[in-house]
Amino acid sequence: MIPVMFRRRSRPPADPLLGKPASFGIHRYLQGSSNLFEENRLLKIAIVGLFGVTTVLGTVMYTSNQNQRTVVVPFGASGDLYVTGNKPSEVYLRAITFNIVSLAGTYSAYSADRQFEELLRIAHPSAYNAMRDGLNKLLDELAGNPTLSIASYIRPDQPVTWTDREIVAPIEKIRVIGGVVRKFRGNLHIRYAIEHGRFWLTALTEENFDADPR
Repeated sequence: MIPVMFRRRSRPPADPLLGKPASFGIHRYLQGSSNLFEENRLLKIAIVGLFGVTTVLGTVMYTSNQNQRTVVVPFGASGDLYVTGNKPSEVYLRAITFNIVSLAGTYSAYSADRQFEELLRIAHPSAYNAMRDGLNKLLDELAGNPTLSIASYIRPDQPVTWTDREIVAPIEKIRVIGGVVRKFRGNLHIRYAIEHGRFWLTALTEENFDADPR
């Protein structure tokens, strides 16, 4: 065991500025501050870059969702039928118009119940009750007149027009009851909405259905 009197005393660390000019300390301080500032600047650049990447990815995902094609093919139809984002193709609108006219405008006492049920499948939830009540009135009329039948056709001499919320189809309607035939002409207004790539029927109204003078 080494006597206490001979133990080596630890020396305090040497002052790094000892023997250096005063400007050396200032230089070291400025160099350290410069390095810290550079690190902060790089961190800010990294944060801004990360934010930019996140923004770009979000935009790409949103655009991809908007451009995603949801194919909803009406029965018996073919061709380029699609809804891109919230915009249906022209062929799609023509096909869906034909089917709606067939379901809502051509029926008899024997077929109306099934057809109206099929039509209600594309009715928007907000319009379902009103459309159901209107179709039920037609069913009551058919129940009281079993010989009544209706046939509706899109007129070839008039164009079908549409906006992003409504389709206007020129219609010729043939009404037969008890062997008596009457023809009417007018416009069928088909109100619709596109939500999440799906076609929804919101209203059906007839306009200017007057008897054919011919």
